[in-house]
Amino acid sequence: MSTTLPQRGRGRYGWLETIERLDPVADAQAIHRITAGYEFPWDYQRSLEFALFRTYCVPSISALLARTGEFEKRPQKRYDDTSLLMSELVEHGYDSERGRASLRTVNRLHARYDIARDDMLYVLSTFAFDPLDWIDRYGWRRLHPHERRAAVEFYRAVGSRMGIADVPESVAEFHAFRMEYEHDRFGFAPDNRRIGTYTRELLASWYPAVSRPAIRGVVHAMIDDDMRRAFGFPAAAPGARRVAEAGLRARARAVRHLPPRRTSRIARDPRNRTYPGYPVGYHPSDLGPL
Repeated sequence: MSTTLPQRGRGRYGWLETIERLDPVADAQAIHRITAGYEFPWDYQRSLEFALFRTYCVPSISALLARTGEFEKRPQKRYDDTSLLMSELVEHGYDSERGRASLRTVNRLHARYDIARDDMLYVLSTFAFDPLDWIDRYGWRRLHPHERRAAVEFYRAVGSRMGIADVPESVAEFHAFRMEYEHDRFGFAPDNRRIGTYTRELLASWYPAVSRPAIRGVVHAMIDDDMRRAFGFPAAAPGARRVAEAGLRARARAVRHLPPRRTSRIARDPRNRTYPGYPVGYHPSDLGPL
């Protein structure tokens, strides 16, 4: 994949004009890179945080994560590894040198454990669908149909390269799998609560100590009732979700007036806590457990 993309339109909606001219299947990687790296990098990262959070509502997934001990001992590193490996795939493409190295790292980590195919496919589905719902709700503009289709096509291709069998071929089938899986598999388990608590505390740790109780409240407000019950978390304070969403929408209104981004931010995190200066001096093969 090229490291630069031509912006065919001008002004704040220039990238959208570019997307309209691309094919959502043949150009899925390019479109998804624009969406995640140029148009909505902040929203994309926040949505993936909650997408990963969502997967911990499944007892079979949280039990495996509890056994690894990574969330208890190194939650920040576990978060950074996952985020950067996925970002490398988006930024460089899954068939680039860095993309292939990222996939090798992901597959090597998964090969250590006996992971059910449906669990793997479900996690993949959250990467495909959760950012789309978040951006349409809180982004500075709604997504173009090409962006929605391209995101799903992108992660279908990633899933095939991860060796996940029978990745659904259509968007509707893939989404139906995700909804049926959640209906059948979500439910409270002690490991859900344990992994969910580690993750919530990680998110809170990024902010000054005085604000952490409020951050915990925001997390409780932003998850839905099915997630809250699966974690055994308390209900959010009345009105907390409305306040959090109002803040996100106010941010979106401000971002709408910014100039279009000329440099992708999706795999650039110089302030990364585990890998300072990333990507300078790092390779995807450096990521993963110690």
